[in-house]
Amino acid sequence: MKKKTAPAPQLSQPVAPPLVPIRPLDEIAIPADLDGRQGVNRADPARLQINADNDADAIRCFLAEYDRSLGTLRIYQRECERLLLWSLNDCGKPISSLNRQDFEGYLNFLADPQPAALWCGPKADRRTEKWRPFVGPLSESAVLTAIAAINSLMRYLVDAGYLAGNPLGLIRQRRRKMSAEAAGPLRAVASTDEVEKIERFLDAQMWQAVTAAIEAMPRDSERGRDEYERARFLAATLYMLAPRAGELESHRMNSFREERGLWWWHVVGKGGKKAKVPVADDMLQALIRYRKYLGLSAVPRRDDATPILVSVKDGSPITARRLNQILKKIFSAAAELLPADAEHKKEKLRAASAHWGRHTGITAKLDSGIDERYVQKDARHTDARTTQRYIHEEEERWHDEAQKQRLPWAGEKPGGQS
Repeated sequence: MKKKTAPAPQLSQPVAPPLVPIRPLDEIAIPADLDGRQGVNRADPARLQINADNDADAIRCFLAEYDRSLGTLRIYQRECERLLLWSLNDCGKPISSLNRQDFEGYLNFLADPQPAALWCGPKADRRTEKWRPFVGPLSESAVLTAIAAINSLMRYLVDAGYLAGNPLGLIRQRRRKMSAEAAGPLRAVASTDEVEKIERFLDAQMWQAVTAAIEAMPRDSERGRDEYERARFLAATLYMLAPRAGELESHRMNSFREERGLWWWHVVGKGGKKAKVPVADDMLQALIRYRKYLGLSAVPRRDDATPILVSVKDGSPITARRLNQILKKIFSAAAELLPADAEHKKEKLRAASAHWGRHTGITAKLDSGIDERYVQKDARHTDARTTQRYIHEEEERWHDEAQKQRLPWAGEKPGGQS
């Protein structure tokens, strides 16, 4: 009997080296014929409002606009790098030569970056050769985030007189129309009000579980105590000031200031807008407690550059990403403390992120009876209708009234008991 030979092992297809090495923005070496100086979509040089004569410098000008919003800056930098590398390597053209059809191809690429061996890899330090722009294919929501960021870049470059037009805008208009048509009557089911309510917040029971989870944190070591005190202050700050995660990373202790005996938190928020938020007595006590634990004076001076939230490793400011990781861990622990009949709330807690803390703080302000006008100022909402999305009081009363109706059932006592 003839012996069967084993099939030859399948070798993965070798990946051709990229035209431009896959490196972060500040390390990309772009050939002169691809740097965008002669891009076909370049505007009349007489209109130019920024100091940029090539695509990479134009992107840097755009990113510089967000140097005070670190969370937004990280997202925009990531998406600009991805687009630039794709444009150079897949299209063989600069960003300033991309057209509408190119961007259609980019949408497909984001959903499945190929070849994966070239574009994707586990998270790694940007300074190492292991760094890649993608971990893997993007989800639908991640694609939408990416396109929103790139559209902001393209609009900026048009407004700055660098590009003649924004070809991505054509795709966005078509896709918005298709999305609306495909959704049809389902949109009416999703929102029965002109103003959708904010639901990504923690109610009183969930918040109690969060504080209980923090109180249950181990404190039998110095690191444990460091993490406990930081978590306690973080929770207080989210609940009392309703900040964005990036604001806690970028601001320092001297953003808390006393003015005529009253304490305020001075914040530079979304879009570089300056504002101040009143610091209630409970928040001031939480600040004093955390500062004294860190060995600082009870309240900050104007020159105090200590981060608002301190890394337990080296005293540096914790990033918005790390903040989200800390909260995810706390929320997960809190979910386990809820009773069995609150499974839906457990699921919400497990899905919660740092931004839920902001929503929770704004909702808590309204629920405590603070005038809606002042909550709008605290939340730094330009439009009062945005603040109104957090008001649930009338709907809660309506829902309570609905509980008066019961479902009679053979063999069961009122309340569903058999």
